[in-house]
Amino acid sequence: EQHEDVAEQITDGNMHIVASHYNELKETGRKERLQSRIVYMRNFNNWLKSQLIAEYLARIKEQQRIGDPMRVLDLCCGKGGDLLKWEKANITHLICTDIAEVSVDQCKKRYEEMQSRADKSKFASKFSAEFFACDATLVRLRERYKDKSLKLNLVSCQFAFHYSFESLTQAECMVRNAAECLQPGGYFIATIPDANEIMRRLRQSPNPRSIGNEIYKIDFICDTDPPPLFGAKYQFHLEGVVDCPEFLVHFPTLVKLCLKHGLKLERKAPFADYYKESLEKGENKKIFFPNIYVHILM
Repeated sequence: EQHEDVAEQITDGNMHIVASHYNELKETGRKERLQSRIVYMRNFNNWLKSQLIAEYLARIKEQQRIGDPMRVLDLCCGKGGDLLKWEKANITHLICTDIAEVSVDQCKKRYEEMQSRADKSKFASKFSAEFFACDATLVRLRERYKDKSLKLNLVSCQFAFHYSFESLTQAECMVRNAAECLQPGGYFIATIPDANEIMRRLRQSPNPRSIGNEIYKIDFICDTDPPPLFGAKYQFHLEGVVDCPEFLVHFPTLVKLCLKHGLKLERKAPFADYYKESLEKGENKKIFFPNIYVHILM
């Protein structure tokens, strides 16, 4: 177990900044989001998450008997942006956790509103849920579950896992949280920035420490080349959404950590490739995004 003063030191650093940023991020309405310059990027990311979640839940259901429970951990759930996806998938139980207490509160409120609507509908599905705020890079989530013996079918971590690569201790804690309650045949799915692509663009940039445009910016705080396996820190700014420190994920190291905790890599795919594959399968929905936004997707 990690020594208490080390945990406190890490908590008072970058993860504390991340938590503060998301706690202070204001909730925006649909009208304001539609007027945002990143609306097409957000639509694309949301579509990608929907496809990914639907694909792996379908795989799990193929292995199950009718009536078997479907239990999900939404790791780094944010404000509950994927709640409708879980409802549509007809899951039976959901665990939502995030480092930002305000986000978890908003997620719980959204869930309660959804369940209230489901009570009045003959078609909407209902599922039980539990919510708690904590730093999943430092805390063993299993100890926070209402049922510590719970077995999960799916763990989903969308656009957040890279925060754990501040240190080996944090990354390993995060992987253990994703792996240790998964039952055989379960899946861990995640979306993370492509560290190789970020470094490629940095080496092509006229500014040796920064890349970006009027929509996004990455300022490197780590100045070693090649960057370290952990602690490869940069400041990421995305208009109206993100402005906090993040870390490159060294993917081979992530694969080794996962293997250590019983997770075998099944698939790795860039967003663009995943999108093309979906088009070829005829699974695409109507998504429109101009070229100006495409290059900020990692």
